[in-house]
Amino acid sequence: MDLKKRLDYHYRYFDFDKISPDPLEFPHRFHERTDIEISAFIASIFAYGNVKQIISTLEKIHKVMGVSPFDFVMDFKLTNGRKLLKGIKHRFYTEEDILTLFYTLKKVYENYGSLNYLFLLYYFPKEEFLKSSLSCFSKNLLHLSEGRRNVSDGLKFMFPDPFKGSACKRMNLFLRWMIRKDDLDFGLWKEIPSSQLVIPVDTHVARICKELKLTKQKSVSWQMAEDITRKLKKFNQDDPVKYDFAICHIGMRKMKF
Repeated sequence: MDLKKRLDYHYRYFDFDKISPDPLEFPHRFHERTDIEISAFIASIFAYGNVKQIISTLEKIHKVMGVSPFDFVMDFKLTNGRKLLKGIKHRFYTEEDILTLFYTLKKVYENYGSLNYLFLLYYFPKEEFLKSSLSCFSKNLLHLSEGRRNVSDGLKFMFPDPFKGSACKRMNLFLRWMIRKDDLDFGLWKEIPSSQLVIPVDTHVARICKELKLTKQKSVSWQMAEDITRKLKKFNQDDPVKYDFAICHIGMRKMKF
């Protein structure tokens, strides 16, 4: 079986019934656009490390946010937030980082109405990939977070810059969820074509893609992410990252490709 047929087979195999365990489970709990967008952003921000740890942290945060992440963000105050989020940490993120994240989200929705609108302010439609758009998006989020405190290493990790070499796995994951449309991804950001997306690369995706000869890059980086995406465009020019979920979960679950 050639590589395209294998990719398409695994894309079909990993349907919505096989979503768990994955941070994408969390935004699927909601129906309102703003709730989905916020839940997805939070889920992507915390999508690094052991999957059990990721799910555990996201369960705690979603329990605090309750039935409407949007209402929680709009009503957020640092004093109450500190009590509600007390004790929640995640690897590089401290309690203060998580408080600042919600502070920043509140600023976004107060000033711009949505993460979608903030992203579109600096969207470059003629770019091959969303590198410059993503860089501006992250810089704006960091700037908004500075209203509360100096930017910590945790916040820099939350909002990475592709021009500094980062693969921006979590940001690319969020963009995949928002822009693509199928049973897994929401397709809420209709202004941006899926052809501009870049595959979210972590160690699982990197290992599988090296085995499949989709990249010769040795280390996880933005360059590797673009390299893999260009190779995948040979199989689907308009939607190369459709294969991301399958590739990632084959790596996570240690399955054979």
